[in-house]
Amino acid sequence: MLPLLTFSHGTLLVAVESRPQRRNSPRNAKSTLYIIIERSLISMETMQNILTRRSVRKFADKPIEPDKLHTILEAAMSGPCAVNAREWAFIVVTDREKLAQMAEANGRVARMLNQAAAAILVCGDLDRAFPPAPDFWVIDAAIAAQNMTLAANDLGIGSVWLGTWPDETRVKRQATIFQLPETIVPHSILALGYPAEDIDMRAVRPSRYEESRVHVNQW
Repeated sequence: MLPLLTFSHGTLLVAVESRPQRRNSPRNAKSTLYIIIERSLISMETMQNILTRRSVRKFADKPIEPDKLHTILEAAMSGPCAVNAREWAFIVVTDREKLAQMAEANGRVARMLNQAAAAILVCGDLDRAFPPAPDFWVIDAAIAAQNMTLAANDLGIGSVWLGTWPDETRVKRQATIFQLPETIVPHSILALGYPAEDIDMRAVRPSRYEESRVHVNQW
């Protein structure tokens, strides 16, 4: 198997073997074709993806492909979590009536769910929680949500994160909509969709780094 060579400037060199079609060519003769691919055409670099991520609240009337939703969920389940408990669960919502119910349950700040192509309700699974520190699920669910925003951005899909827990009213309303068991707790909602506005999803915003917030070795 020929190797895939990666260069530091984000260019990939792919080696492909081919066999000659001439009748008089040796039986085992092979030739190698090298194809150069710009990495930017395949995927965003990690830091560029982080720096270009932004909240999108206006969505186009266009469905999200199932394979892209799968990729977003795979990203959610690939983040770190306490003792690998994986104490989260996800409800993917594309039904317009359910999206409207979710928007009403979380109030005015969630009205963009009425436009979203899909939403993912991030939940904690208390049955899987780490007994010595059962509230770690809150952190792990937040990590999963962040991973999904980055995966969506990488795919050109806009997203906005909507807090649900620890607002008891929102938690109870979302649990009622989806008839959740008592041990499944709504944590947050990710509204998803292709941006309706002319947004450059690859534009890097001005640096948000603040030196005053960084302390070394002590406060």
